[in-house]
Amino acid sequence: MSEENYPCPACACDYAYPLDNLWVCPECALEWDPKSEEYAPASDEIIVKDSLGNLLKNGDSVQIIKDLPVKGASKSIKVGTKVTNIKLVNGDHNIDCKISGFGSMGLKSEFVKKI
Repeated sequence: MSEENYPCPACACDYAYPLDNLWVCPECALEWDPKSEEYAPASDEIIVKDSLGNLLKNGDSVQIIKDLPVKGASKSIKVGTKVTNIKLVNGDHNIDCKISGFGSMGLKSEFVKKI
């Protein structure tokens, strides 16, 4: 059996599994052939989802869903804070943005929802 693992090209789920000569996604039920050019991953495309599973893209607006403490600041970012014009990046904090009163900051997509 191959040691390779293919994330789902539709929803980016990491739990896809092989079935005969296809791969199957347990989250969205997509079946695909990883050798097919149709499902070849784009090398420069970043797939990021918000806390509700909505796909995010550069320039989207999001809302904070949980009070977030900020290291070195005396106050936290409050629930409901709106953030506009986000930029998606690779890494642990996969959203770069500017928040009024805090400046430039990195956020994790699990703490935001798309608006």
